[in-house]
Amino acid sequence: MTTHVLILCTHNSARSIIAEAMLNHLAKQAGRDVCAHSAGSMPSGRVNPLALAVLREAGIDTTGLKSKNWDEFAKSSSPPLSIVITVCDSAAADVCPVFTGQAGNPPVKVHWGYPDPSRVEGDDAKKRLAFESTRLAIAARMTQLLELPLSSIDRQNLATALSRLDR
Repeated sequence: MTTHVLILCTHNSARSIIAEAMLNHLAKQAGRDVCAHSAGSMPSGRVNPLALAVLREAGIDTTGLKSKNWDEFAKSSSPPLSIVITVCDSAAADVCPVFTGQAGNPPVKVHWGYPDPSRVEGDDAKKRLAFESTRLAIAARMTQLLELPLSSIDRQNLATALSRLDR
């Protein structure tokens, strides 16, 4: 059964988009049945061009990436979510909609905060470095997530394991 992961950030324009693309890419490389999605509480409606640039430069497919509202994943027709990850502090503080989980269980929620690379000031090289650093940090954590026995781990142990990855 596919493990659906929803990554949330307020504007769904940089960190959550990078995380969605990285997790899907790494899962495909590892032959894991994992599908990542991303959304925001107040989506900007556009993906930050630097987020797309660092993904493309790393050989990650950016086809279909778009900024979308998290309400899309609270519908009965939405994929059953196993994991919901917030990647920015403001999204972690938001009251999330009720997401449908697998087998009637709500998804396991975890917060993995990353600094917002779009807030970095300076020249283009400094901004690009911030986005690439964020991409690398997210890739490392998503690699660890994919090392977990997602198809066989129970909810409590999954929650514990995901929280440990934030240390």
